[in-house]
Amino acid sequence: MRVIFLEDVPNVARAGEIKEVADGHGRNFLIPKGLAVLASSPAVNTIEIQRRIQTKEEATLAVEVLELANQLEGKEVILQAKVGAKDRLYGSVTSADIASELEKAAGLVVDKRKIELAEPIRQLGSYEVVIRLAKDIVPKIKVNVIEQETEKEAKKTEKEAKKTEKEAKETEEETG
Repeated sequence: MRVIFLEDVPNVARAGEIKEVADGHGRNFLIPKGLAVLASSPAVNTIEIQRRIQTKEEATLAVEVLELANQLEGKEVILQAKVGAKDRLYGSVTSADIASELEKAAGLVVDKRKIELAEPIRQLGSYEVVIRLAKDIVPKIKVNVIEQETEKEAKKTEKEAKKTEKEAKETEEETG
């Protein structure tokens, strides 16, 4: 009996394959469980159409992945983190942090599971990170971890900016 497998059956066949199986196995097990259908000409035509559609979808997906890889290659991401003694971070920078920063900064959506970090980043510095988009498509990005400004430093720079702005207005009024 010739059947077309609709699902993978371990040690027998993969989905979409047309195989010859024992009559009893096909009639009593494969067909009632919906794992296969009888290989008639309309069913074979349907499977061929589904294969063509699937290959077209895979081709367009491959093009999209290549475009994303070209956009990612050489991209630089800057992450700010709180720092303690000896440039050690409070906490760490993970692949999720890198993915969210890529989305914010460049608008590129990358799944955090695709970003390969041997271990989370725990020190300031520059790191080269690999993103495995597909089996052989592996762009590299540069991740710079810098010290986050504390509130005191932010207020201090804000006051300095206001002071210089005020001085500029005064000199403008004197000359104007």
